[in-house]
Amino acid sequence: MTATPILTPTPILTVAGVVHAYGDKPVLRGVDLTLTPGEIYALLGPNGAGKTTLIKTICGRLRPDAGTVALKGQDPARVPAARACLGLAPQEIALYGHLTVAENLAAFASLAGIAAKAVPAAVERALTLTRTVDRAHVPIRHLSGGYQRRANIAAAIVHQPSLLILDEPTVGVDVDAREALDAVVRGLRDIGVAVLLVTHDLEQAGALADRVGFLRDGRMMLEGEPRALIAEAFGVQMEVLVELLAEPDAAGELRLAAEGLVRATRRAHLWTRLDVDGYAAAGRLDKRLRKAGLIPREIRVRQPSLQNLFTLVAERKQAA
Repeated sequence: MTATPILTPTPILTVAGVVHAYGDKPVLRGVDLTLTPGEIYALLGPNGAGKTTLIKTICGRLRPDAGTVALKGQDPARVPAARACLGLAPQEIALYGHLTVAENLAAFASLAGIAAKAVPAAVERALTLTRTVDRAHVPIRHLSGGYQRRANIAAAIVHQPSLLILDEPTVGVDVDAREALDAVVRGLRDIGVAVLLVTHDLEQAGALADRVGFLRDGRMMLEGEPRALIAEAFGVQMEVLVELLAEPDAAGELRLAAEGLVRATRRAHLWTRLDVDGYAAAGRLDKRLRKAGLIPREIRVRQPSLQNLFTLVAERKQAA
């Protein structure tokens, strides 16, 4: 009895060796990327890494200086039909504020070339997929930030694209709204839509993405399944996260640095380090900090995250 071969899905998006420069300034330096149906791919990287330029090439707005971009096997810069299989929800809300959600979707459906008689069904489908049916007749300007984001996605998928690009979808939304957005994205993945998520929200990327890619200086430095990448980079190390009762002064910052701690965020009272002996190290660290007058509100020990991995890549500590 012969084994049934495992079929690899045909990629919806293929980026191969893409190079682009603005004048004499290289921006993309041989980028490769593939995306298959029903996959969420998070594109990560610091400002200036080349993410925006890469998205423009995928959308057909820029022709690369070298390399190829193909949507369902066709060049989006030259073939309108290729661009038709793409939906883009930009970072800025790209909707008419005085129109309702349903009116916006009808307008975008018509612009996408959907026949007039098919527009109502297309609008209803987009409303359902983005869980905005209850806000269908509310003007965009009267919606919360979270609902505006979902309506933005609805406008991007009203023509039923195979690939959806989401550019910073969680900007300006609270935790509850972010969870609702995540549910929408997972629902789209479940019906076979490929999702390219461009984000600085590493928590969202870690929760949603099947694969992540780290772009830095126009090169794809690291790519793979998030948990596998984290395990490979950090092994048995744990993250020790220290939240102080008060912001440290200059002397306190020096003491924290001597303990191998660095700021975890822009908040001066949150510090972090990696340690192979996480829980025992946390206990010893608590005693030393208290002795130095740096009182922890809380010390947590957790698995390393995409934030730790992002820091490695952004600081050029991770090899290509």
